[in-house]
Amino acid sequence: MRVLLVEDDPMIGDSLRKGLRAEGFTVDWVRDGRAAELALETTNYALVLLDLGLPKKDGLTVLRGWRQRELAVPVLILTARDAVPDRVEGLDSGADDYLVKPFDLAELLARMRALLRRQAGRTRDSIEVGALRLDPVAHTVEYRGQPAQLSAREFALLHALVEASNAVMSREQLEDRLYGWGEEVESNAIEVHVHNLRRKLSAQLIRTVRGIGYRLGDTA
Repeated sequence: MRVLLVEDDPMIGDSLRKGLRAEGFTVDWVRDGRAAELALETTNYALVLLDLGLPKKDGLTVLRGWRQRELAVPVLILTARDAVPDRVEGLDSGADDYLVKPFDLAELLARMRALLRRQAGRTRDSIEVGALRLDPVAHTVEYRGQPAQLSAREFALLHALVEASNAVMSREQLEDRLYGWGEEVESNAIEVHVHNLRRKLSAQLIRTVRGIGYRLGDTA
């Protein structure tokens, strides 16, 4: 799952990027408001983590611009501004949640999961499609009651296909979900991950739509 981190403090940004990647997120990190605007214009994100005190353009100004353009991406504000009026202004400007620094990574992850559940219209983290059960929090997968050990990339690819339901996802769309800026992507990386998932779960679980991409197949 790909998220945009907007944070100008290098220590905080680096720490958050490492922590989120360790939890299986693909993270793009920018350090000013204008770069955040450009990132959201060119890339689809499941969630934005937005600092407020940014160079070039303040976080609240960026957020208001996104909402005026009716961009529906969930936005979680991360800031040292802890006064009640600041929180009210942030939420009224279009933020979906507001977390005051310093914070624990576990709380941030819990708030991110809550926003992603809400965005997907779910009430719990685990996702069940037929005999397939996927838990994004525990990073576990079961198929027909049998657990499977997946790599982080394999899990992320399966998660993307599950969330897309019966829609077809192209290789480019899957690469966008699995790899962040600057990460080297082998030309056959998606094909390799799909092959491994079929081997570990079921040959019929992921279907190839010739010339287009992949979709979830037989989950019964």
